[in-house]
Amino acid sequence: MAKKKKLKKTLVEQILDKAHIEYDSLSLNAFKEELPEGIEKADIYKTLALIGDKTGPLIGIIPITEHLSEKKLAQISGNKKVSMIPQKKLQQTTGYIHGANNPIGIHQKHQFPIFIDFIAKEKGNLIVSAGEIGRSIRINSQELADFVKAQFADIKEEL
Repeated sequence: MAKKKKLKKTLVEQILDKAHIEYDSLSLNAFKEELPEGIEKADIYKTLALIGDKTGPLIGIIPITEHLSEKKLAQISGNKKVSMIPQKKLQQTTGYIHGANNPIGIHQKHQFPIFIDFIAKEKGNLIVSAGEIGRSIRINSQELADFVKAQFADIKEEL
């Protein structure tokens, strides 16, 4: 069996290590490859950066298999409306490029309100970006929410 190359820890992993929060480091790209055994697409969450008309930037976290309800997120966050931050403004707003946004790094730099869909709480764990393309972490949903001061809410679009 080939020896696995030890990847340098991402900043997100270093932050979690310092906070003594357990996580699994994963190397995967949900859109380009077959997922490792035991991981389904619905286990992987996207971290979406939006702007609210009252709050300014805010974060919504939902499974990659779902669509965000901007209407629900606006209501729960105290905005009249929210909309996705344009890709060209994403890095200057969150500090991350498209595909690398993550709640831990964003929370460390900015105190944006963060909302995680209820389904993550029900499942117990979620997989989010580790701050670099192709790198992810699996983490306990409640521990993540507590660490980034996120609120669980129903924010996915009902089909």
